[in-house]
Amino acid sequence: MHWNNPHHRIMIPLITNTLQKLRALRGKRADLAAAVLGALSALALPPLYIFPALLIAIPGLLALLDGAPNGRTALRRGFVFGFAHHICGLYWITSAILIEAAQFWWFVPFAVPATALILAPFIAVPCAVARLALPNAPRALLLAAAWVLGDLARQFVATGFPWNPLGSALAFPGPLGSLLIAPAALIGVQGLTFFTIWFAATPGQNKRFFFGAMAGAALWLGLGDWLLHRPAGAAPNFSIALIQGNESERDKQDQITAAQGFEHSLQLTREAMQAAGNRPTIVVWPETGADPYLVEQDPNVRAAISAAGAGARGFLIGSVRYPSPDPAAKPFNSLIALAPSGDVLTHYDKWHLVPFGEYTPPLGILGLKISPGTGFDAGPGPATLHLPGIPAVAPLICYEAVFPAQGVDPTDRPDWLVNITNDAWFGNSSGPRQHLMAARLRAVEEGLPLMRAANTGISAGFDAHGNELGRLGMNRPGFLILPLPGALPPTPFARFGLWIPFLLSLLAAAISLKSRILSQYR
Repeated sequence: MHWNNPHHRIMIPLITNTLQKLRALRGKRADLAAAVLGALSALALPPLYIFPALLIAIPGLLALLDGAPNGRTALRRGFVFGFAHHICGLYWITSAILIEAAQFWWFVPFAVPATALILAPFIAVPCAVARLALPNAPRALLLAAAWVLGDLARQFVATGFPWNPLGSALAFPGPLGSLLIAPAALIGVQGLTFFTIWFAATPGQNKRFFFGAMAGAALWLGLGDWLLHRPAGAAPNFSIALIQGNESERDKQDQITAAQGFEHSLQLTREAMQAAGNRPTIVVWPETGADPYLVEQDPNVRAAISAAGAGARGFLIGSVRYPSPDPAAKPFNSLIALAPSGDVLTHYDKWHLVPFGEYTPPLGILGLKISPGTGFDAGPGPATLHLPGIPAVAPLICYEAVFPAQGVDPTDRPDWLVNITNDAWFGNSSGPRQHLMAARLRAVEEGLPLMRAANTGISAGFDAHGNELGRLGMNRPGFLILPLPGALPPTPFARFGLWIPFLLSLLAAAISLKSRILSQYR
């Protein structure tokens, strides 16, 4: 880039003047600007992937922090930014409430704002912390570090909701996205978030920062290309048949239409096995795919699945599971593993439950039930299923796919991941697309192929590099047969998990504050 180019002589003053105006804003005007920038930043998230939005939003946010007279004002501006960001990024939550609108109509205006209110502090506090560093590069570095620490906190605080990390803005569909997210194998999606914020801060910075960012981007692409060329292990001789029945959530809650949906899934299984031919095949049904029946308790249902999938090496079926005949016992949201004969081999119980969706956390008001799924019990944690004649598999049920470093038992590494989900709750919105992106990132982080069966879509498969192998789009009944690829050796992130982005952020924070400490000393 030639900084004497007439075009750039126009653009640079324009950027500088805009940021100066943002620094000069006070009161409600500054808060309004923070809200606009927060909403703009959400455009970079799946499924839009408008990354240039971050090149405006992050420098604008830094300018507002530069102009804040104190940490309290920076905290407020960061809160408004975060609130608007999550309002726009999580609008689809309302779709789940509308399914039960007759009972929960009163909660429709509050669901998304309440969620955004809970999540906004995880951006607000990093913004206040960023004020501790000197302006320009040190402040941008500290904002990136503190933002990642905030993301790590929201994976655990208040039951955890690490949805839509900014690093997911790099997960473009296709080969470009695979190249950009490949370093997640080293640093996880939180590490992607760190470098996304750092790079997005480039506009408005000085030439040294700009050329450093360009050099960093070149190194990033080179690293990504090297990681994508790591050879995976030998592929097992297996195909995965993903069944997508395309039942709406209202249909699944009606006994008659749910039974018809079960029969439809049986028919899709028959067609899938005919298409698979003689290749060894594992059949996967989505979360609660066997509704309205209980697979573990009902031998007739298991026999029907076995007959429909004649020739399959095994079945992984989403089903509600009751651990005992006691009517007071809570059910589990489970994956049931069946032998070719239909016998139950084992089960996996979902352990990361959706707050207010599958249970009411302690912060509920007087135990108020505000979502129809309340009442599931949590399983013991991640597990690897070792099934006769089938490569070892680690299940992720729905929501569990959004938690980095928490889906695989580190002492028992599987050969592949299976993600079963029912995204019918969220309609044809950005929610299922964001959920799919999260599953793709888990494949890259763990270095394991991932197969995803979704009731209404999007069903898809990814290899251990995050390359898409095929998909069934939204609201399309059908089946998808994909070959199971080989796994990579354990990635650094698979070995050390969240410690990597945590220590990276602490190091960056120390570097960013060094200049301030030296300045005060001088």
